[in-house]
Amino acid sequence: MELKWLLCVTLLALGILAVQAHDVDEDNDADDVVDIEDDLDDGIEEVEGSKSETASAPPAPKVTYRPPVPTGEVYFAESFDKGTLDGWILSRAKKDDTDDEIAKYDGKWEVQDMKETKLPGDKGLVMVTRAKHHAISSKLSKPFVFDTKPLIIQYEVNFQNGIECGGAYVKLLSKTPELNLDQFHDKTPYTIMFGPDKCGEDYKLHFIFRHKNPKTGKYEEKHAKRPDADLKTYFTDKKTHLYTLVLNPDNTFEILVDQTVVNSGNLLNDMSPPVNPPREIEDPNDQKPEDWDERPKIPDPDAVKPDDWDEDAPAKIADENAVKPEGWLDDEPEYVADPDAEKPEDWDEDMDGEWEAPQIANPKCETAPGCGTWQRPMIDNPNYKGKWKPPMIDNVNYQGIWKPRKIPNPDFFEDLEPFKMTPFSAVGLELWSMTSDIFFDNFIICTDRAVADDWASDGWGLKKAADGAAEPGVVGQMMAAAEERPWLWVVYILTVALPVFLVVLFCCSGKKQPSAAEYKKTDAPQPDVVDDEKEEEKDKGEKEEEEEEEDANEEKLGNDADLGSASQEEEEEEEEEDRKPASEEEETVNRSPRNRKPRKD
Repeated sequence: MELKWLLCVTLLALGILAVQAHDVDEDNDADDVVDIEDDLDDGIEEVEGSKSETASAPPAPKVTYRPPVPTGEVYFAESFDKGTLDGWILSRAKKDDTDDEIAKYDGKWEVQDMKETKLPGDKGLVMVTRAKHHAISSKLSKPFVFDTKPLIIQYEVNFQNGIECGGAYVKLLSKTPELNLDQFHDKTPYTIMFGPDKCGEDYKLHFIFRHKNPKTGKYEEKHAKRPDADLKTYFTDKKTHLYTLVLNPDNTFEILVDQTVVNSGNLLNDMSPPVNPPREIEDPNDQKPEDWDERPKIPDPDAVKPDDWDEDAPAKIADENAVKPEGWLDDEPEYVADPDAEKPEDWDEDMDGEWEAPQIANPKCETAPGCGTWQRPMIDNPNYKGKWKPPMIDNVNYQGIWKPRKIPNPDFFEDLEPFKMTPFSAVGLELWSMTSDIFFDNFIICTDRAVADDWASDGWGLKKAADGAAEPGVVGQMMAAAEERPWLWVVYILTVALPVFLVVLFCCSGKKQPSAAEYKKTDAPQPDVVDDEKEEEKDKGEKEEEEEEEDANEEKLGNDADLGSASQEEEEEEEEEDRKPASEEEETVNRSPRNRKPRKD
């Protein structure tokens, strides 16, 4: 056990030394740290300058970005890799019912590289400013009409600075004669709104569509149920995430983040409020009768307050058995004026009144049980009952909770194809955010899932691969964590080294047996020879004991035979003399095996 404790103490000491050594060498190693991003940038510069280098020079690492190209029919595709806002229209509108200072859509948009990009040349749309209204939009190549093909909208978002309060959702603007992208604002009619939104600790992923009431012609927003997945990471990890909405003609929908489904459902069953109103509604003109009794319990009208019930008895009374502790200082107050306090020099009695020293706890009371007038402590009054109330009994007239009667819903309709929404002809971003530099990229609207997947692979997939290549492995992550928290070195050492030492200790702590070579140097018998000799001696002793037992048994049998023959002769003489039959007892004796003459083999 002492050896085991010694090993544990040694491991702890090694951990502490490792932490100290790490702290000492941290500054010396700082210059040797190679940033992956710098390696990628240097590699690209070497590729660009490879023409001027000699042909014998080895090829430098190369990271190539190619703008994604749609592999099929699309209604809209934008990668921003041209570096301009061609095809996009900045809104010059003003919000209604808002102060003029903040009513303008004057937030700035720019096409930029991502701040910490691993793919130089991959540009995106950046919402540069904060605490301003932003609105920008672009026309589709042709209006999207909901018929027999699904709708797929997909784009990327990166909250480069995190997100405090704001959104990064897109709007598919309805095709109407009044649509003017130059005046795009919050009230501009849209068909679908989709994307992330956050304020406070409420992390949302919107899917809202505007449904037209076939009876009234009015539009009403329908919100998809909240996803069960935890969305917080997508807002806080400062990575590029891919948001996809798939809307099918059979009214089913899927919402994906990074090509993983986080929400799904049906337009008829999983929207709030429901697409179709109820067949029946409560009659708004129905009123509860005045004599309707909704009380399940009522006070017992026949109950009478007991004569000894005292409603005036107090809940607490003084404890008559209490005794004032010895040493109680009746004449000493609990607080006294601070004798060390001095009146401030700038104290003006005319303005501030007469100065009084602040009160402090009486130092004489610190060693005494108490000071001031002693009072008996209060205890619960055993005779207290409180105000008397009659007991509650079942109400024989109880009629239940009243509800108005149901009547047919005059506004009822049944739309079994909510997928057939209002066609849209433009895509827009109308946002307010308290965080700047929100990065958007690689928008696509199409009807073929394979086209969207190919677009994602060539855009977001390349970003993901580059980020993965730049990220350290498991060991690197552990080392990085230990750099921030040096005490982790102790955990690592104890986790890895301690089990190894314990296994070696328990497996190899037995007595070491001498080898055969050592026995050859002396005449001492080897362990296997000694064991064989012991076994032979044991077997020999057992055989001798068995032979002795057999001899004793034979001798005993011989004595018994002699006694049997002698008794038989005596019996024959008695029979000849008396010629009387032997008694039953003698016959029994003669027949017993003990008196029989043993056989000689």
